[in-house]
Amino acid sequence: MLLLNRSLLCVVVLTLLSGCGGNSQEVPQSSSPFPLPTPANVDWYAPSSGTTWQWQLSGELNNQYAVDVYDVDLFDVSKAQISELQAKDIRVICYFSAGSYEAWRDDAKQFPASALGDTLDGWEDERWLDIRDQGILAIMETRIALASEKGCDAVEPDNVDGYTNHTGFNLSHENQLAFNLALSTAAHSHGLGIGLKNDLDQVIELEPYFDFAVNEQCFEYNECSALQPFAENNKAVFNAEYHSHWVNDADARATLCDQATTMGLSTLILPLTLDDSFRFSCS
Repeated sequence: MLLLNRSLLCVVVLTLLSGCGGNSQEVPQSSSPFPLPTPANVDWYAPSSGTTWQWQLSGELNNQYAVDVYDVDLFDVSKAQISELQAKDIRVICYFSAGSYEAWRDDAKQFPASALGDTLDGWEDERWLDIRDQGILAIMETRIALASEKGCDAVEPDNVDGYTNHTGFNLSHENQLAFNLALSTAAHSHGLGIGLKNDLDQVIELEPYFDFAVNEQCFEYNECSALQPFAENNKAVFNAEYHSHWVNDADARATLCDQATTMGLSTLILPLTLDDSFRFSCS
């Protein structure tokens, strides 16, 4: 596989840590101050548009859905559970938060206090991270290595759009771009696919370096068109909606599913807790 060379990786890390610039390279609709890596040949899991999926991050794992992919919590899922799913010819994406601190995680004590920022809106037990801190990237690289060790096929790093939120840090577009590219490089170096979670403002820049997208509520917020670069390149877009309108109204749900199918989005209507208490699939 083709990976970042040493000098290019140094540029990415320097940009991540300090926001400084490097040699520029033209990228369509990008203001990146450093050269982006050449997309690697795909030697890892890269699901195509229309791939069916199940997303469960809490509660006892229900492995009975006949789908192509399960998206599960990296820390909570066991290696045996991953193997059981794969024995059914189901691929496994492993979720972890790359941009927020969760005090209950096994590696929580490794996070420097100086890198812990404001709480996430709606998630008062999580705090934004200063992704410019080199130690944060090192922790995330270790998590990616754990995903490989457990046998995951791909990873889904969450909260990779801190620069558009109130984090308590002065994060820039370039800081976020560098961090997300470093995550992609780390995943691919372990032979894992990687999905871009939300971060719609950077889709055009990052799509070539991510193998699929995971999105929440793009229909609710009229943002689904931003994900078309993935669908147009035959990359899966895994979309989840939570609004009660689609949970309780079968006709509205059918209309939503027609739109999702037309756009090439693999859409589920799920509980916000992602605990498998109910599930409606457009596939």
